[in-house]
This record gives sequence, C-alpha cells and structure tokens, in this order.
Amino acid sequence: MTFDIARSAAERHTGQDLIKWIALLTMVLDHMRLAWPASSDLFVLGRLSFPLFCLAVAINVSRNQPGEIFTRSNGRYLASLVVFAALSEVPYRLVSTSGTFNVLVTLALGLLVAWGVQHRTLESLVMAGGAILAGYLLSEPLMYGFYGVFVPAALVLAIKRPELFALLPVALCVTVNSRTGLFEQAAQLEPFAVLALLIAALAPLLGLALFWARLPFKILPVTQWSYWFYPGHLLAMLGIRNLL
Repeated sequence: MTFDIARSAAERHTGQDLIKWIALLTMVLDHMRLAWPASSDLFVLGRLSFPLFCLAVAINVSRNQPGEIFTRSNGRYLASLVVFAALSEVPYRLVSTSGTFNVLVTLALGLLVAWGVQHRTLESLVMAGGAILAGYLLSEPLMYGFYGVFVPAALVLAIKRPELFALLPVALCVTVNSRTGLFEQAAQLEPFAVLALLIAALAPLLGLALFWARLPFKILPVTQWSYWFYPGHLLAMLGIRNLL
C-alpha cells in the first residue's frame, strides 16, 4: 500500500518493514468483522493500522531531499496510491457499509500534505493546500475524516523533531477516531472504547520506537505486492462473508 518502490535489499530497514507488517496484519484483523461480525472485538487491534500506514508514508517522505519533489520515485509513489485507491473502491464498497472512501484516498491526500511539510517549496505547498481543501470538502465520506490527512505530515515532523512534535500524531490519531462513537463510550468508562483509544494513541509512538530501534533480525520485505494486497484482501473478505 503505502510503501516505497525503488529501494534495494541492502537499503532495507527492518523496523520499517516490521511497521508495515503490523499495519497489514492489524488491518486484516480489523476487517474480519466485515466478513464475520462475531470478530468485532478485533476492531481494537485495528486502531494500530492507520497510524502505522501513515508512518510508512512519513518515513518515505522524510527520506526525500528537501526541495526535490518532482522525482520519478515520488511520481510512481503517488500514482500507485491513486491507481490502487481507484481499483479498491468497488470491492471496498461491496464489503463495507461505512459509506466512506477506502483508506488509500486518505493516504494519498496525506502524502501531498506531508510533501508540503518536507519540501516547503511553492509547488509542494500548493499541492498540500489542495489536499487540505479536498480533505475539508470530502470530510464526511473520507475515511478518518479531515484530520486524517494531517497524520503523515505530523509524523514527518515527529521524525525530524521528536522532542517538539512526538505528541502531535498522538493527538491526531485519537481525534480521527471521534466519528466512531468511541469518545462517548469512553466517557462512560466502557473498557472496549477506552482500550481502543489508548491503542490509537500509542500506535504512532510504537511505530516510531520500532523505526528508531536497531532490531537484531531481518523479516520478509514488504514491497510492491502490498499494493495488490489491499483490494485482494477486500475481495477475500467478501468471499468469506458470502460463504458464511
């Protein structure tokens, strides 16, 4: 999904691949409730997924040389998100009843905002402004709403200056869950809601810790196949639901 395209095996970062694997696995666990309603409690673990996908975007953006926005790699990155967002929309609508766009739409807009933070050129700021405007106008059908498009940019800032910005993505990752009704339930001290919000808050910090850690092992890289995984897993969920 939100992954870099042109990096050699020698350049791979184990922490980054681990972040992607956790994001993918928790996304699947979260979406199990679409096929099997009895697994709805897995929604709690699913609160890890979106922040970690946003962190994958932020890590890639933070590796760009400031000012060098119009590169072949960046073009392929944005194009891949847009193309697979379009490809995924039909299976997402078939399996989900939320009425929102699939998450790749939010991530594509978030990428543009993150470029604005990283590059700070006129062109990048215009694109970021357009993405923010689109996020505002599409807030209702946008998965994770208007504030969701700011999460990758907040994580870019946290990577660069953690002492100043580490809590910004935490606040945003809690805020983007406001439309799920978790706030009202948490206010009544319902354990499910409190735990879900706690995991959403800790997700960006967990991801940043994994990124900065020197992990003593290697794992299977998450590469271009992950783009196909998103619509593929949605079709799998639809098939499972039709069989049950």
